[in-house]
Amino acid sequence: MAQRDKNVVQWVYSSRNDRELAERYDEWAKSYDTDLETEFGWRGPLVAVEVAAKYFPKDARILDAGAGTGLVGQLLRERGYANLVAMDLSMGMLKAAREKHAYQEFHQMALGKPLGFPSDSFEGVISVGVFTIGHAPASSLDELVRVTSPGGHIVFSIRPDVYEGAGFKDKQAELESAGKWEIVEVSEPAPVLPKGEPDVLHQVWVYRVCTLPSQSPS
Repeated sequence: MAQRDKNVVQWVYSSRNDRELAERYDEWAKSYDTDLETEFGWRGPLVAVEVAAKYFPKDARILDAGAGTGLVGQLLRERGYANLVAMDLSMGMLKAAREKHAYQEFHQMALGKPLGFPSDSFEGVISVGVFTIGHAPASSLDELVRVTSPGGHIVFSIRPDVYEGAGFKDKQAELESAGKWEIVEVSEPAPVLPKGEPDVLHQVWVYRVCTLPSQSPS
């Protein structure tokens, strides 16, 4: 525990696999909100939700991919969104999210693996703080596109260094070149942990999922 207390974010970043990552989030869940607010001044959910609210219809079914303790869902709920689905790797975090009474569904799933949702299940997807060191891989975006209905929006935050160095730049471009989504907005890099790690920057990206042209019958 002493090692964790030195820098809980780095302790989580250093997880060697999804199992260890889930276990560490399970352990952190009870103090997560307080730690991030008091020690780090975590602004990621607020920044992303302010962007997402420009694109998500109020009646949209929205997936919070990597919902954690439900900070994003709480903010969306405050803005009038009522059809929210929480998905996270950690059952401990999902348990904490339930206490916020913002979501209608809770699912334990891991980004980077096939998601247990039918295609076109959501009009909006939001993912905050998940595309970072030691977390969800760039391949996660394929499934997020699949479960988003044509015309729906995917909003996510990502560290610029992860975007450049962990395959996201190529994956995002690949999906755009394939006509699966189109970019709508990208923010300038900004600090989201100003108290504890002011050098950590995030950008918020917004994509609209495209309707792929049907193939002509042979």
